[in-house]
Amino acid sequence: MTLCLHKVQYYETDQMQIVHHSNYIRWFEEARTHLMEELGYGYHQMENEGIIIPVLSVQAEYKGMVRYGETVVIDAEIKEFTGVKMVISYEVTDKETGSLKTTGESRHAFLDKDTYRPMSLKRKHKKLFDLFNELHEASLEHRGH
Repeated sequence: MTLCLHKVQYYETDQMQIVHHSNYIRWFEEARTHLMEELGYGYHQMENEGIIIPVLSVQAEYKGMVRYGETVVIDAEIKEFTGVKMVISYEVTDKETGSLKTTGESRHAFLDKDTYRPMSLKRKHKKLFDLFNELHEASLEHRGH
């Protein structure tokens, strides 16, 4: 689990000063990038080592409105991890009230940067596999599984 704070900017809102739905997907990416950096293996380092992690799908479920000037906490954790694919879950909550605003998931694959073919981290990059697996297991414990 990793937490990322985000203060809503005016440009992220619509005419009603409510955050436009498309921005939540950007916030998920912001939290995912933060998660990778907290793991000690940011996107730059992975790409330098020949690994890319494209988004296969993303979904969001809106529970409440977020408005201009509010600050949200974006919690990202690894929900599923096989070494070839990964699912990250997200919860967006209001920093002040703790109320749940949005939930979501993104699905990813680990690909070889040169060939764009799927790769098994367990076989090709054991250190990174172990890091992701450890974080996934911590997420399972956090959720009580």
